[in-house]
Amino acid sequence: MTMRPLASRMLAVALSAACLPFFLSARARRAQARQYSTANAASAHEDQARPTLSVQIARGRYLVEQVAMCGECHTPRDENGNLDESRWLEGARIWIKPVHTMYNWAEWAPRLAGLPSFTNEQAETILEKGIGSNGVAIRPPMHIYHMSPADADAIIAYLRSLNPHTTPAIPPSRFPAISVLEFVTGNIPGV
Repeated sequence: MTMRPLASRMLAVALSAACLPFFLSARARRAQARQYSTANAASAHEDQARPTLSVQIARGRYLVEQVAMCGECHTPRDENGNLDESRWLEGARIWIKPVHTMYNWAEWAPRLAGLPSFTNEQAETILEKGIGSNGVAIRPPMHIYHMSPADADAIIAYLRSLNPHTTPAIPPSRFPAISVLEFVTGNIPGV
């Protein structure tokens, strides 16, 4: 590495010091221009960014049926153990049990069709934070989701679009509650 003469280094420092405010102000101007154009673009496309209710319901249906698989616990089963689609998401007895004793294991999955037991805010808190309407973490086997507000809103829109039956869901009583281990291995008592 060659050393420049002292005068040359001093000139370089003086020039950079003189040009620095110009570059900083140019950078600030560019940042302000980007911010302004982003804000204008956001406001111009705000209506396009908001999904219509039908798009939101379709997204919610996808999340409920294909991602979270809510029907597996929240839909009653028929006498053959299949989901009773005529009572889709109307609440059901939890048919699986933990391998080890868990005192906070829920016995009943609440009705989701129509979302009659929850306000939108309570449902958002459940889906976004895993906190129930009573202020306590939701109980297993329910998963604690950390969904985005947009996904939570889509799920709520879908669930509100479902018309629940007026009769309470009655879980099939001939099927014993089984452990996850029994389910996975196929060692189901009485079957």
